[in-house]
Amino acid sequence: MRHLVFFFLFASAASFGQVADDSVRVLGFDDYYQIVIQNHPIIKQAELLSQAASQELRLARGAFDPKLEGTWNMKDLSDTEYYNLLDVSLKIPTWFPVDPKVGFSQNTGEYLNPENFISSSTDNQQLYAGVSVPIGKGLFIDSRRATLRQAQLMQGMAEADQIKEINKILLTAVKDYWEWYAAVNNYDLMLQSIDIADDIFSRTKMAFEYGEAAPLDTIQAKITLLGRKTALQEALIERIKAGLTLSNHLWTEEGAPLEMTPDIEPGSIQNNLLSNVQLEQMYELARENHPELRKLNLKNESLIIDNRLARENLKPRLDLNYYFLDQPINAQGNSNDLMFMDNYKVGVDFVFPIFLRKERAKLGMTKLKITENNYQLDFTERQILNDLSAQYNEMINLQQIVVQQQEMADSYQLILQAERLNLENGESDLFKLNIQIDKLIEAQSKLIKTKVNYQKSIATLYWAAGISNLGLVD
Repeated sequence: MRHLVFFFLFASAASFGQVADDSVRVLGFDDYYQIVIQNHPIIKQAELLSQAASQELRLARGAFDPKLEGTWNMKDLSDTEYYNLLDVSLKIPTWFPVDPKVGFSQNTGEYLNPENFISSSTDNQQLYAGVSVPIGKGLFIDSRRATLRQAQLMQGMAEADQIKEINKILLTAVKDYWEWYAAVNNYDLMLQSIDIADDIFSRTKMAFEYGEAAPLDTIQAKITLLGRKTALQEALIERIKAGLTLSNHLWTEEGAPLEMTPDIEPGSIQNNLLSNVQLEQMYELARENHPELRKLNLKNESLIIDNRLARENLKPRLDLNYYFLDQPINAQGNSNDLMFMDNYKVGVDFVFPIFLRKERAKLGMTKLKITENNYQLDFTERQILNDLSAQYNEMINLQQIVVQQQEMADSYQLILQAERLNLENGESDLFKLNIQIDKLIEAQSKLIKTKVNYQKSIATLYWAAGISNLGLVD
């Protein structure tokens, strides 16, 4: 009778960790991750950075937009038209230091300035076309071209900022998911332990009634049951908190928040050990992709442009202007021979600061900024690679710990089964069996925690390398 009672008493312990519930809904990690990437409002906000940079680039390109200009001035006094001046022109900026300009003038009046006189033989109308060419400062680079090139670099910097901000959100979301996974599985583990403890308590009472167990065994079983119930309540609190935290990352396409319900549980952890990933590969990925390094490299290119512009400003300004007048066609549409030494307007603009203090100071400041940025680049790269190395080593160690912890949990399961057989044969007692059950629960809980830490370490590794979307999706 005694052996039969203990056989039923501990039969449930053999199936520890094997409880399943088909009524729950599963939120797998991949599905969760896609929801976060597609709908998270902060990620959508970060995506606006590249759009803002595109508008900055568009703004810089506006300096090369053709310009239609016109002026009209007229003076009429005592029924006398002193002057009536009309000038309309089209200026077409180009990437090269040549600004073509085409215009039309019509000037009439009794008291015209001789400079503005146009012969009545052409109905006081005149067409002109020409160019302004810098042959000193501005020949190789000017502020217009520098601004456009820097706006293009700014677009790359904005993309780096976008990756940085999105990765920051995704890393938090990934960690919160695995914390929720740990909380749910730990709660399920505690729930199973409650079933076992309750079964042990019930059957111990039955054994006591049959005279097969001492009163102390019943008290011990009740204490164990109460302790497991307390642990279950604590696990429930952690599960609720983890679920609420996870809800922060779940949104619909329309921007409405989603809430976790008790019937939703995480999917299982896939066996995705990254044993084939080498540290040198991660170094290369970091050098090529890390947002901070990309930003510093692009900033260096922008400073080099500033340096080129500062050097260019050391030159004197010497602009040559040449315009054809009424050739090869006049205002009436008549064709004329193209002659460079007749019917033209030419001019030269010259400016040169004597001491160049402003220009030399600007050049000196850009050199200092380049040096400072290079120092920052070297330090940041070293810091990133060291952090990456530390994270890589942590991930490798966690790989080994997961395997070892799994072996420990399996071994405790075998020990528990052996202890149950010993008890059936009268070679053990309830106290020893409870100790083995507690050790198995502890080992299972540590296994869950270790698996979760390993999953988080994978995401942190790719975050440390600066890989877009943490390398978890294309």
